[in-house]
Amino acid sequence: MATEMDLFKTPTEPSFFVGQVQSEIFSSPDSFFKVLVVSVEDANFDWSEGEITVTGSFGDLSDDQTYRFEGQLVEHPRYGQQFQASSYHVNQPTSRTGLVEFLAGKQFPGVGQKTAEKIVDALGTGAIDKISADPHVLDGLKLRSAVKKSIIDNLQANQGLDQVIIGLNDYGFGSNLISTIVDHYGEDALHIISENPYQLAAEIDGISFKRADQVAAKLGIAGDDSRRIRAAIIQSLDDLTMATGDTYTSAKPLLVSAQRLLNDGRNGQVAAPVIADQIVAMEKQHQISYDDERLYPTALYKAEYQIADHLDRLVKAKESVVSAETIQKTLSRVEEETGIKYDQVQVRAIETALNNKVMLLTGGPGTGKTTIIRGIVECYAKVHQLSLEIDDYRDKPFPVLLAAPTGRAAKRMSEATDLPASTIHRLLGLNGRELPTDINARDLKGSLLIVDEMSMVDTLLFKTLVQAIPTAMHVVLVGDKDQLPSVGPGQVFYDLLSFTELPKVELTNIHRQAADSTIIPLAHAVKDGRVPADLMAKKADRSFIPCQAWQVPDVVEQIIKLSRQRGYTAQDVQILAPMYRGAAGVDNLNELAQAVYNPPTKDKQEVEFRGQVFRVGDKVLQLVNSPENNVFNGDIGQITAIETKKGAKGATITIDFDGNEVNYHRMEWNQIQLAYAISIHKSQGSQFKMVLMPVVRQFSRMLQRNLVYTAITRAADKLVLLGEAQAMALAVHNVGTNRQTTLLNRLREKWQLTKPEKPAAVVKDDSLAVADKEIVPDSAADSSSGPQILTAALIAEQAIDPLIGMAGIKPQDL
Repeated sequence: MATEMDLFKTPTEPSFFVGQVQSEIFSSPDSFFKVLVVSVEDANFDWSEGEITVTGSFGDLSDDQTYRFEGQLVEHPRYGQQFQASSYHVNQPTSRTGLVEFLAGKQFPGVGQKTAEKIVDALGTGAIDKISADPHVLDGLKLRSAVKKSIIDNLQANQGLDQVIIGLNDYGFGSNLISTIVDHYGEDALHIISENPYQLAAEIDGISFKRADQVAAKLGIAGDDSRRIRAAIIQSLDDLTMATGDTYTSAKPLLVSAQRLLNDGRNGQVAAPVIADQIVAMEKQHQISYDDERLYPTALYKAEYQIADHLDRLVKAKESVVSAETIQKTLSRVEEETGIKYDQVQVRAIETALNNKVMLLTGGPGTGKTTIIRGIVECYAKVHQLSLEIDDYRDKPFPVLLAAPTGRAAKRMSEATDLPASTIHRLLGLNGRELPTDINARDLKGSLLIVDEMSMVDTLLFKTLVQAIPTAMHVVLVGDKDQLPSVGPGQVFYDLLSFTELPKVELTNIHRQAADSTIIPLAHAVKDGRVPADLMAKKADRSFIPCQAWQVPDVVEQIIKLSRQRGYTAQDVQILAPMYRGAAGVDNLNELAQAVYNPPTKDKQEVEFRGQVFRVGDKVLQLVNSPENNVFNGDIGQITAIETKKGAKGATITIDFDGNEVNYHRMEWNQIQLAYAISIHKSQGSQFKMVLMPVVRQFSRMLQRNLVYTAITRAADKLVLLGEAQAMALAVHNVGTNRQTTLLNRLREKWQLTKPEKPAAVVKDDSLAVADKEIVPDSAADSSSGPQILTAALIAEQAIDPLIGMAGIKPQDL
């Protein structure tokens, strides 16, 4: 049925009103967001009251200045009608009479009626804009210097930060982003944006290419502008490396991704050869990096070289050797004091740590990594005659540094050693929100550094860590090589273990405290690619409940209720799922578990945020690093209070993270989510008394051996798998692919184990008709010589260039 056309409908214009600020109800401490009460002097919408509540981003507003607020009238479910301002301006008159009255007003002392008429007659109704743009336009009017100064000073007082906020409001940025932009650029923000709006995507966390492209469209920047194409290339390169975990990509996927990004949502098409030309130009200007048909974000390209350089610096530093006799005596003392008897592999691990500047320690669950960390610390302190009493170091740094990627992993290290441990970010003085170009870590102080959960550490973070380590420091890197790799690009721990020149020990023996566990043998079977024959059998500490994906929620609900009867709390039980969507996904299971563990009651405060309900008593997960609050990505806490007295915009959630209470204002609620169910990636570095994990073919895209292995090893006491045995078998046999990185190449080059690979001379993709362009990176100048004698060992470890002896030969020559 056709829709009837309303011929008499009046075209709408943006709502606005004019008035003065009467009071400020709320002002965010973290952004420019404010809630104001403003008088209404004039409006283009029906409003019968003398005042109105206004929300939005504002600078310092004067209570004796009249402003024009633009936006829309909204209905708040609790507080009624409010005006949501998207922009505001000092209300300047546009008629001659109004302008004369404005200039003769109290905000311009010394300017009377006649002087104001003189200015308006000379400069017209655009006088204010002309004076603001060029104060010298007043020079020819023969005004007294005091009067001229009064006009200029008061007009400029309305410029600066206030005008920046107004301008950013006009671009549609919200309170938090406005605050971030102003913090980064200051009063130059609007000028920088007008010069190149895509700089926002490169330098401001939270602004994507598409958001910057919207600003560029408002500024009239063409779809084929080089600034736009280059920004799309950078965004695509970052997106590809983050999606794959690789540290580089190749020409074709980059061209396809950049072209799709450029041609989506804008009129006109940008051809692949045009993008290819910009890639070549950007490499020559070091905006991206190219090496042997690989294209890197420059930060990742440099990071791999810097990691190799700094490890070389640490490993080759001179160090006195600790004798075997001293180590044996020290070990005997430690064994006697702790009651721990180390096996041969554990003894070798401690010896290796004491006599090498850098050492790698790996092993699966139950092999005693935590025991060895404690042993290394005790032995190192005794050998070097160091006290491990914190009180002895009030005026100097503690000699032993313990760190891990997450707060929960750091806490476990601290509990195991009775020594302080921190996240890597906190150790380095970082907040986790720095862009790669802005990371400036403080140098570390101490004698021994041990980093646990190294599989979680990505390329950029490890680069930042290793360059902060002083040459005299001993370093022990600990992890499980079979767990999931880092969320960010790279596979640092895997690559370091693959490098033959770094001392390493792998723990393989499962010790007495793990002997009664059937979870640990299951984990090792999965690691080895085997589905154990007793997978479906009910064990004392694990079970597998067969069910379909649609049945998972009901089974989970039954398990939760049964576990509660047996004394397990929400903090003891953790649901882990590979994906967020679907009946067996994180989001649905969170809602289900919340309803069981923490149902709504009349006296229990709750708030709704983006489709998720937060309630006092809820278990929640921190999603970003917040070192200023001592809370980090992956930390789990409990909501202890919700304060809503200041109104919805001023509502505050208080969360207890193991005794550390942190307040979250509404604009910070995107930093948390319900944590009854979390992703397996988010669980890394943590352990839980009981783990529930659905394994169904619905997750087939995500089911890989290291994912299931990581989830299984999160269970300390009980493991309940539920789903389809076929899906479990699929995961166990799906090894996945190693990430594409060149860190191992950089290490071999630095240690001169092979000649650096010569870069290809062409960035070319025939299917996209990319023009030939020679790209020679800075590293091509490196002429370090490789090994002079060919051995079987060098061939076995693939340290010999397969094109050896063919320098300068082209395919056409063959």
